[in-house]
Amino acid sequence: MSKIVEKFLKDYKKPAFKIETINLTFELFEEETIVTSVMKFIKVDESVNELRLDSVDLELLELRLNDLKLQESRYQIDEKSLTIFGIPSTFEIQIKNKIYPHKNTELEGLYKSGDIFCTQNEPEGFRSITPYLDRPDIMSVFTTTVIADKMKYPVLLSNGNKIECHDSFDERHGVTWFDPHPKPAYLFALVAGDLGSITDEFMTLSGNKITLNIYCDFGNESKCFHAMKSLKEAMTWDEQKYGREYDLDIYNIVAVDSFNMGAMENKGLNIFNSAYVLADMDTATDANFMGIESVIAHEYFHNWTGNRITCRDWFQLTLKEGLTVFRDQSFSADLNSKEVQRIEDVKALRERQFVEDDSPTRHPIQPKSYISMNNFYTSTVYEKGAEVIRMIHTLLGEKKYRKATNLYFESFDGAAVTTDDFLWAMSEAGEIDLSQFKRWYHQSGTPKLEVKESFEGDTYLLRLKQVIPNAVDGTEQKAYYFPLKMGLLDENGEEILEKTLIISQEEEEFSFDGLESKPILSINRDFSAPIIVKQEENNFAFLMKHDTNSFIQYEATQNFALQTINKAINSDEIDEDFVNSFGHLLDLDVDLSYKSLLLELPTVSAIMQTQEKIDFDTIYKAKEKLLYSLATAFKEKLVQIYNQNHFPLSIDLTTQAISQRAIKNRVLRILSALENEEVAEMAKKQYSESLTMTDRIVALDILENIHASYAQEALEDFYKKYKTQTLVMNKYFAILASSGRDEVLQRVERLQLDKVYDEKVPNLVRSLIGSFSRNHKYFHAQDGSGYKFIADKIIELDKINPQMASSLANSFKIYDKLLDRNKKLLEQELKRVVSTQALSNNTYEIINKILMNA
Repeated sequence: MSKIVEKFLKDYKKPAFKIETINLTFELFEEETIVTSVMKFIKVDESVNELRLDSVDLELLELRLNDLKLQESRYQIDEKSLTIFGIPSTFEIQIKNKIYPHKNTELEGLYKSGDIFCTQNEPEGFRSITPYLDRPDIMSVFTTTVIADKMKYPVLLSNGNKIECHDSFDERHGVTWFDPHPKPAYLFALVAGDLGSITDEFMTLSGNKITLNIYCDFGNESKCFHAMKSLKEAMTWDEQKYGREYDLDIYNIVAVDSFNMGAMENKGLNIFNSAYVLADMDTATDANFMGIESVIAHEYFHNWTGNRITCRDWFQLTLKEGLTVFRDQSFSADLNSKEVQRIEDVKALRERQFVEDDSPTRHPIQPKSYISMNNFYTSTVYEKGAEVIRMIHTLLGEKKYRKATNLYFESFDGAAVTTDDFLWAMSEAGEIDLSQFKRWYHQSGTPKLEVKESFEGDTYLLRLKQVIPNAVDGTEQKAYYFPLKMGLLDENGEEILEKTLIISQEEEEFSFDGLESKPILSINRDFSAPIIVKQEENNFAFLMKHDTNSFIQYEATQNFALQTINKAINSDEIDEDFVNSFGHLLDLDVDLSYKSLLLELPTVSAIMQTQEKIDFDTIYKAKEKLLYSLATAFKEKLVQIYNQNHFPLSIDLTTQAISQRAIKNRVLRILSALENEEVAEMAKKQYSESLTMTDRIVALDILENIHASYAQEALEDFYKKYKTQTLVMNKYFAILASSGRDEVLQRVERLQLDKVYDEKVPNLVRSLIGSFSRNHKYFHAQDGSGYKFIADKIIELDKINPQMASSLANSFKIYDKLLDRNKKLLEQELKRVVSTQALSNNTYEIINKILMNA
């Protein structure tokens, strides 16, 4: 393990130099790449006499200062830097160095994904390409020339606009790209390969014609059209909602299989995990299509919230990510169902971020320190960050929020800024004091809101108390400032009022006069604040039936189900009141996608968050018992809903078709709790007859869990049909690793030997190993076998791809909430991992936090 160095926000210093321009030349060969960089510097701090450039494993070929070749006495190289001594006020540095992309398994910097050269430089990958001031507040104008073999790499791409083609290199050729917009090195991108593509164009509001290209492996071109449609919709939406136009002549997207993240917003050349570009009805589910729409938009929106205005330092990451997630969520809500989108966003937040907030790895959306920045691309920074922006939007209102974002863009275009700069714009244009609100940026954990109610005469009194968790180091934290949307309903379910309260004190009271009887409270409507509400009184059954707010109706259903499951854990009995209320939901005449969410029981992750100590065996048993009770009580109605919405030959991607598939597959999953031949036949028939991947993958998953012989037949058919399509095989591996059947771990171990599986491809690792780590039934097996397996994989992957290893290490973060027998077994594995020789900083930071705070 390299020396552990913790970086702190408080230690930030302005750079001593500016880099006005950088000219890069890449000579790509199969075994090596020669990189030449020419940089024009200006000294900002005249007291500094040496230039320290970030660099990793530098193999230097030549170094020049103002065209003078430097002798070794004028510079020093260590494992993390190149330092040049005796530098003037303005100067030019030329560096020629050699790198080996084909050996790069970490997938940072320049590497090869199959036969494609590509890059990933956020946050600190550029320093492994060539020495540079690799920090986001160094913004420079890039010119890039890429030279490679004509036949193997006919497509040569980089940032900006193409300004020159070079065809005089015999069997080689080159292309020069120029990006006029200053940017930090993390936004640099390069792609070289033999690629297929589709092309379209977009006309901006100002009348500029933009060429749009999406590149992919040959044969996948037909799967790019949904991504192209989503891109054009995002461009239109950003013009209408934020007044932001695109600013180059060309916008390129490239889909690659080997990518650590979802996608990267490099200026003018987005590089995407192929899972978020490629889709057709035969190979992608409806959820995949929605995911593509969201991620395509997210990366495009970064052009202004991330690229034109970027982060001063990496502690400001939520500045671009929280804001851009809010923008992509709003975009998806406008294009589809606002109600469904809001629930899906909250579900994702609770599944990942709430768990993180209740673990030793919790941190504010603006961390105070880090060892490896890669570990802070988290749901806290992204999804909780988006909720913080959403609260600002609520506090300001749409009109003032638009005025505030305009001020932000006008004030900071072309700059590297901080969250304080963003909050200044929101406060200034929004005419609101956000000084207390800033605590959302600097405090960690999920606040709870205790609710007490009373009614006397004609006055309803609402008492609220914030319960603020301590920081991970035990430091006390202060009361938050947030909007709380609430409503009051009468005994017939009619809405008496709806109001947004401003909560700012640890304890507060609100009174409502002139009421005839005690009202029913509907609180935190639309999930107006990312908090946990604790009520002395609950009216779940009433709100399930009557609440006019779609989120609260969903929330009441989830809370009633959680209460029922926890009761079953403790007493082995099912609450018939919940069963009866569930029956009411089946008869609701509402949007079918929304209805499918209402009918979904809480996930295991949601259930475990309600428990002091987690016993997964009892959780699974209670949930399965409730599902069986519902399937038994409403079998005829569930089958009826299924038949009314089952259209196996439909391949439409309309709102209606998606909704019908959603509700049909929801009720089939409920029916599968019966585990009988009739339901198995329904699933088998759906697998064999349906034309969409959505229907087939649900049927395959059900068969895997309830009927071994049917499952074997279907799985063999699926494998034979899709074994050459990696994205589809991700689904295959995930189903098997998530299975509830016996001997799942043994199957996962065998699947690692399958010729389709490759541990160097992150998507495949996530689908097989990652899915197993989320299979709580077997990952938390009482013999500790699941812990040992994942610990072994972390150690193994850490040598290949530390980002993937540290991501997998996060599966251990609920350590402190486990039963003592599990904790003892897991602790052995945690200590074994952290003591591994040459462990990466990425993995060390996660495991050490878990052990230190246990």
